[in-house]
Amino acid sequence: QVQLVESGGGLVQAGGSLRLSCAASGSIFSINVMGWYRQAPGKERELVADITSAGFTTYVDSVKGRFTISRDNAKNTVYLEMNSLKPEDTAIYYCVADVRRWDTYVHNNYWGQGTQVTVSS
Repeated sequence: QVQLVESGGGLVQAGGSLRLSCAASGSIFSINVMGWYRQAPGKERELVADITSAGFTTYVDSVKGRFTISRDNAKNTVYLEMNSLKPEDTAIYYCVADVRRWDTYVHNNYWGQGTQVTVSS
């Protein structure tokens, strides 16, 4: 099996910063894309940012210039550096990884349990 464990959420004032981490472990042969989604109360889950194994990144427009996604392939870990945080960034943040396990030739998405980010005004 594969597990994703997130850390780094919390409460911060507007304009502040947080860094999220997500480590994947288990029967991992390779990981293609890793990313972060978020879901605010009453809203759909949305992609915040993702990064390929080669380091290519994409961001939702609302976080461009403020958030930076990165990964450590040797550690199967993805990070999300969040700066200039706004109250509208408040949400549960989930990491996701597109994983191929040792016992299969297919890739499947695995999700973390979520970490709460709250930005006060």
